[in-house]
Amino acid sequence: MKTIASFTINHDILEKGMYISRKDGDVMTYDIRMKKPNNPEKDYLSPACAHTIEHLMATFMRNSVYTNQVIYVGPMGCQTGFYVLFRETLTEQEAIQLVRNSFDYILNFEGEIPGSQRKECGQYLLHNLPEAKETAADMLEVLKNWTPENLRYPSE
Repeated sequence: MKTIASFTINHDILEKGMYISRKDGDVMTYDIRMKKPNNPEKDYLSPACAHTIEHLMATFMRNSVYTNQVIYVGPMGCQTGFYVLFRETLTEQEAIQLVRNSFDYILNFEGEIPGSQRKECGQYLLHNLPEAKETAADMLEVLKNWTPENLRYPSE
């Protein structure tokens, strides 16, 4: 079988950030890397943190002016980040800003997590807002000066 594109990236040199993972027709897949892959400290997104980020980020993005360009928001199985899929009509700069704004929303969020009622979610008790806020604060610092030029994966 052919190796999928994301497995061809050297994860040992990948840092936290935002990268273009792939383009399929008019869909851009962004890699929002929140933790350094294969880090010796074994610092990964906990399932509860990732679940909270998913609920908040998806809610924020799908309620933004870019709602029609948002296709998917979801965590990576390796617990180091998220994939976010947008229509290509969203510029790279707009994508960066929307991700930043999402992390700002998470950092400042107070109250009940959207979709966290038993009838709304299959694992409704699995949330960790303090950890999600900590991750959001870190990512706001990482992405503070991020530009479209930074969206390319690092080369060896």
